[in-house]
Amino acid sequence: MQQTSPAAAITDAVAALMPRARRELAELVAFRSVADPLQFPASECAAAAEWIAAALRAEGFSDVALLDTPDGSQSVYGHLPGPAGAPTVLLYAHYDVQPPLDPADWTSPPFVLTERDGRWYGRGAADCKGGVLMHLLALRALREHGGVPVGVKVIVEGSEEQGTGGLERYAESHPELLAADAVVIGDTGNVRAGQPTVTAVLRGMVACRVRVDTLEGNLHSGAFGGAAPDALAALIRVLDSLTDQDGGPAVEGLDPAGTWAGTPYPEDAFRADARVLDGVRLVGSGEVADRVWARPSVTVLGIDCPPVVGATPSVQASARALVSLRVPPGVDAGEAGRLLAAHLRSRAPWGARVTVEPAGEGQAFRADTGSPAYGAMAEAMREAYDGASMAVVGQGGSIPLTSTLGGLYPRAEILLIGLSEPEARIHAVDESVSPDELARMSVAEARFLQRYAASARR
Repeated sequence: MQQTSPAAAITDAVAALMPRARRELAELVAFRSVADPLQFPASECAAAAEWIAAALRAEGFSDVALLDTPDGSQSVYGHLPGPAGAPTVLLYAHYDVQPPLDPADWTSPPFVLTERDGRWYGRGAADCKGGVLMHLLALRALREHGGVPVGVKVIVEGSEEQGTGGLERYAESHPELLAADAVVIGDTGNVRAGQPTVTAVLRGMVACRVRVDTLEGNLHSGAFGGAAPDALAALIRVLDSLTDQDGGPAVEGLDPAGTWAGTPYPEDAFRADARVLDGVRLVGSGEVADRVWARPSVTVLGIDCPPVVGATPSVQASARALVSLRVPPGVDAGEAGRLLAAHLRSRAPWGARVTVEPAGEGQAFRADTGSPAYGAMAEAMREAYDGASMAVVGQGGSIPLTSTLGGLYPRAEILLIGLSEPEARIHAVDESVSPDELARMSVAEARFLQRYAASARR
């Protein structure tokens, strides 16, 4: 009788667990856990945190706790002791989500997990409530086949999308809590469905609110337009100065010309992933990978101004915008924030008054891809993806806790994986997760834990 291989046994176990995973993901997606009480009740985040804490207790975790972090959010922590002498692995995800934008634009309700065309749709399905289920699936499959071979710590953050730094500051104040030999950050994704990927570089992030004031109050545009300084027009000029004629970064003091030495990102693949309209050119210069992984980029996330419907013929007295700046490893996020603020203040026309208020910050990160954990993950992914080799790429986004963990535990091996491949459309309308990716990545994580434990015993 032929014996089932360890990889096949884990694959079969995860497949049998998938119907339960879908039910649980539906429950988790139903919580409108946007970490902004101005948009959604704080009770939604609290309920999501309680759900995760209960799930960890059900899996035998001890010391399960809801951690009150300095930004007012809660993170969920749990510890599952491992066999004597086994290494400890920290598993990370977050339960807070981006706002759904306009629910009317969604094909199905954003907080109702809906299956369509082989994918599961809902806000947070991939980013990052699906990551929570990925960790649970891996651990459950291991329990059915020999047990979990390492000590496991789980931390599920409650304000990652806001970038307000609550968990980072909590970790810095409790440096022993998250100490581990290896860290698996379950909040990135494959370069495309079916291509296993680890992310080795994250850009840092700075966000700020900029306000321009020119008048004591709005004025009639017919009576005063032409001489009265328009704050909205001034703000537009300030924002336009953040990029050059090609749309590349132009924040004074930041190097706009970094290069990426790893896996390339073909322009045709990027255009398809980004859904760029025919005839519209990409912004910036150089290779696509340079622009999205190795250089700064600046984005205007929102502007407070009168909507077109209902607007009156007025010269605006004040206007406000939210600006995001991404910076590559080697650039301190705090210094980048100071450069951005100085740039915004210096570009105001007509003597307009400009105030800049910080709105979030996270440092960049670069991993050591030559570590034993990366070898174990490469083999685990090969098994989960039918022999496909693991790609190693960068990511333009930020996960602020990653650099904090790297600073606190410099000997820890940090790997970034997840479910946010391009079709997932995270942060956008109709976010979704591929159940096949969820199953395969859960198998990969489970096999990684087995392989990592074995390598530690040698």
